Amino acid sequence: MTSPGLDEALTAFAARRPLLVATDYDGVLAPLRDDPSAAVPQPGVAEVLSRLAAADGVTVALISGRGLDDLRRTSGLQGAFRWVGSHGAEFDGPLAGADAGRRDELAGVLRPLVEGTPGARLEVKPASVAVHVRQVADRVRAAGLLEQARQAVDPSLTLKPGKDVLEVAVTDAHKGAAVQRLVEELDVAAALYLGDDVTDEDAFRVLGPDHLTVKVGEGETVARHRVPGPEAVVGLLGALADRLG
Repeated sequence: MTSPGLDEALTAFAARRPLLVATDYDGVLAPLRDDPSAAVPQPGVAEVLSRLAAADGVTVALISGRGLDDLRRTSGLQGAFRWVGSHGAEFDGPLAGADAGRRDELAGVLRPLVEGTPGARLEVKPASVAVHVRQVADRVRAAGLLEQARQAVDPSLTLKPGKDVLEVAVTDAHKGAAVQRLVEELDVAAALYLGDDVTDEDAFRVLGPDHLTVKVGEGETVARHRVPGPEAVVGLLGALADRLG
């Protein structure tokens, strides 16, 4: 399932400087789990990210829909990385501003819907509220809950649909803007972005042909390359580290 031409693209990417290596977490560095707190990194992730971050002229960034505290705690990763949470609303630090009240109001609207559906779960994040239906056995009911949630929220809020989840954000931050901000701030010659979900498509779109975009897993995408899953991601990042070394 790995795209033809990815090896050559990786070699060309590694020859440039400075570089940004940016990646989503869930489904990319860690296998997806029904319990998000159990989504620990794929074996070898910590080591390969440390190798990349130690390379001259390379910045490693983790860009996640999780809140920053949750991302740091669940991943257990430590290193000289850039940390971006809540789809870009938390950039190297906690969410600024007074959006917590809007978030809590949103949770109040969605909680009764979720509580009425066995297996559904409501997740309140720093800048958003997410309705999860991965563990809802009745798939028709799961899809219906996501549609109910979509109809129940203020249409001015930002909807971020994903795999068995609808996240509703109280800011308009998205991963594409976060990646673009890093590219401009670091003035990189090229960026690599790896992602597996719908929200990662924003990041793929902002990166033109001078950059390297990799979809992890199945599904439609605008990314130019693809690998099958987190195990392959570790292999890809290891191959990049070898070339950088």
